[in-house]
Amino acid sequence: MLFDAIAGLFSHDLAIDLGTANTLVYVHGKGLVCSEPSVVAVTNDPKGRGETVRAVGFEAKEMLGRTPGDVRAIRPIKDGVIADFEITEAMLRYFIQKAHNRGKLIRPRIVICVPPCITSVEKRAVRESALSAGAREVYLMEEPMAAAIGAGLDVTAPTGNMVVDIGGGTTDVAVISLSGIVTSSSIRCGGDKMDEAIVNYVKRKYNMLIGERTAEQVKMTIATASAEGPSETMEIKGRDLVAGIPKVVVASSEEIAEALVEPIHSIVETVHLTLEKTPPELAADIVDRGIMLVGGGSLLRDFDHVLRQETKLPILRSDDPFSAVVHGAGKALDNLQLLKEVALS
Repeated sequence: MLFDAIAGLFSHDLAIDLGTANTLVYVHGKGLVCSEPSVVAVTNDPKGRGETVRAVGFEAKEMLGRTPGDVRAIRPIKDGVIADFEITEAMLRYFIQKAHNRGKLIRPRIVICVPPCITSVEKRAVRESALSAGAREVYLMEEPMAAAIGAGLDVTAPTGNMVVDIGGGTTDVAVISLSGIVTSSSIRCGGDKMDEAIVNYVKRKYNMLIGERTAEQVKMTIATASAEGPSETMEIKGRDLVAGIPKVVVASSEEIAEALVEPIHSIVETVHLTLEKTPPELAADIVDRGIMLVGGGSLLRDFDHVLRQETKLPILRSDDPFSAVVHGAGKALDNLQLLKEVALS
């Protein structure tokens, strides 16, 4: 205990958005210091002592789909929760040390953002991973709550705020009032499912196999939620499934919009379900205040127009959707009274 207290004096408290696709780290007093992919490359130990971590973050993502037999690039977070305990612990240790310039004597207080659908077993796994990676104290905070704070909404007021957080593995929709989540829905559909839909569409239409990094590049470059906007085209490179040789095709925004119909429909359906469960007084607030979009997936072109057409409600997008969750957790970290109100028990 004494060691923890002394090490705590030399440690900056951290807020971590442990996402399926990206991990963002906020340091108390410094702001956002790290935003890297949630990917770890491990290599088999030739002496049979298990696996050793070879690279984390950007360096590991470059290896996805390109590794030799003894190296594996792993994404240890699946659908917003920990799938590989030991690899997640190694990844957290890397990010904690990076935030502290690789110092060893560090025991920070950490706030970690988790999806609302998380089970008690998954909560314990997140907490234990962080403690094993060097945390002194761990607070868990639901992502929609953190996103609402990061987007500048007053979560402590007795008014309804609706947040739609489209991440890599999950989409969380929540109505927040008086520092708590009144009603929420969560589906395991986000940016990854969109990438998967693009891979399947290209396979079906062009008989060509592409990797997940290529699909992500297509999504970020020409993808749109509605085929009504201006069209763009892009060369997609992959492997011909018939001839087995490399192949190049040119795809348009309309085709990618067609590919994304299913995941977008699932997200819109989840928003409808949450609105149906919202108490009438809070529903009245949402008519006035609108729906706040956050998360990297909300940057999909024309998604706000599609949601506006489907719900007939005002749609707002936070100033920085990609980092709203970690900034919200960081603001809570700067205000311990607020943190204790909104953190999961």
